[in-house]
Amino acid sequence: MNVFKRSGILILYLLLSFGSTAQRKTKKNPDKGMAAYLMVYFKDDTHGLYMALSKDGYSFTDINHAKPVIAGDTIAEQKGIRDPYIYRGPDGMFYMALTDLHIYGQQAGYRGTEWDRDGKAYGWGNNNGLVLMKSRDLIHWSHQVLRVDKAFPELADIGCAWAPEIIYDEKAKKMMIYFTMRFGNGKNKLYYAYMNKDFSAMESVPKLLFEYPKDVSYIDADITRVGDKFHMFYVPHDGTAGIKQAVSSSINKDYQYDERWYDPEKVGCEAPTIYKRIGEDKWVLIYDIYRIDPHNFGFSETSDFANFTNLGRFNEGVMKSTNFSSPKHCAVIHLTKKEAQKLASKWKLNLKF
Repeated sequence: MNVFKRSGILILYLLLSFGSTAQRKTKKNPDKGMAAYLMVYFKDDTHGLYMALSKDGYSFTDINHAKPVIAGDTIAEQKGIRDPYIYRGPDGMFYMALTDLHIYGQQAGYRGTEWDRDGKAYGWGNNNGLVLMKSRDLIHWSHQVLRVDKAFPELADIGCAWAPEIIYDEKAKKMMIYFTMRFGNGKNKLYYAYMNKDFSAMESVPKLLFEYPKDVSYIDADITRVGDKFHMFYVPHDGTAGIKQAVSSSINKDYQYDERWYDPEKVGCEAPTIYKRIGEDKWVLIYDIYRIDPHNFGFSETSDFANFTNLGRFNEGVMKSTNFSSPKHCAVIHLTKKEAQKLASKWKLNLKF
């Protein structure tokens, strides 16, 4: 064999081997290069989007000093957003999905009725759209409204589209969106659909993600992959609303019902979300304790998704919100030192990463 040809084959082999090794290392160490945490949340009084940064995953500081970074009336049809979720895609882009809904739209002067449509026919908080956003730098965001009721004829009479979240399906090689939906004023249930490449539309009619064994509403799913299992936390309205968990080996089917309540609260809570602590085999479960005034988040920590340690609420234990209060329905992702510092500098926040 020609020496140059042999050399080329050897180089190609080494490159492929290096790529495979690097890919294995990345999968084994998803925390590599991560140095900070970003929390997105909203507040009832503004229905706008807020962001907070943390170095240690326990103490969070709002980047705009407790003011919205994006006003809801600039991106949503109902002039307000709720339930923001943020996700780092495999393409390096940051994605957000939010509920297009202002529950105080009448008081704020955005509409002449309590709800967008008849409350008896479509229920409390009825809406029909989701806000989708994309960014390369967490500062400049594109946005559009996905009208779920107009996506397919079968969805024309939906009563709500709430709390969307995103996850990448490695088998399908597609982004999957999942959210709470009901038809008319029926029971709320959890549905999913794959998104198109532009993250602008659903490829097919949403399918049921999970069936609760009782005839009650269930909302606010949050899916986290750990090893070869998918852990879904969600909120059934089964007595006092609280947090339950269902586990599956598949991303969008076969979730096994578990009757246990995973939050330690005695009052109603919702909006569960999980984030991993950087460099540790520990995860923090957050839940929105909506039945207290003022609103606050509760936190529990786990290393096995079976045993949880109660960390208390913001500013009542180890968890701190340094310059903001009354947050609602959040999500948390990891950032690199460079990403966190750029965001802090943009908003003139005195934090060094």
